[in-house]
Amino acid sequence: MENNFIKCGLAGWSAELCYSSLIARTKNHDKRLMGQTSLYMFPIYGMAAAIGPIKQVLCAHSPVLQKSAFCRGGIYTGLIFFTEYCTGWLLRKAGRCPWDYSQAKLNVDGLIRLDFAPFWFALGLFFERCTAKT
Repeated sequence: MENNFIKCGLAGWSAELCYSSLIARTKNHDKRLMGQTSLYMFPIYGMAAAIGPIKQVLCAHSPVLQKSAFCRGGIYTGLIFFTEYCTGWLLRKAGRCPWDYSQAKLNVDGLIRLDFAPFWFALGLFFERCTAKT
């Protein structure tokens, strides 16, 4: 599990850096592709290591979930939103939340953006593969 924690933390960090680099390029016309993230994000992304065991439980109890990546991806999206909201709330209480989505149209308390659902869906399925037992 600790190996998966590191894999998911690094994968999440990398995805965030790529995303923020592309956003900077698109919105600010910054050709340097300078992305940004926070050290706080590593353990938050690392928590996705739980997706492997969650998949095992889901698939053991439901043939539909065993066959449907779409359904599992939806569950992972919900879990990622829940985790993002809770960790953001805790970090905000401590004055350390590295994100604030208050200006986005589809935000919830400035802590999650519902329009990120497709990204979380894909990343959840990617984390599923990262945490698969070989």
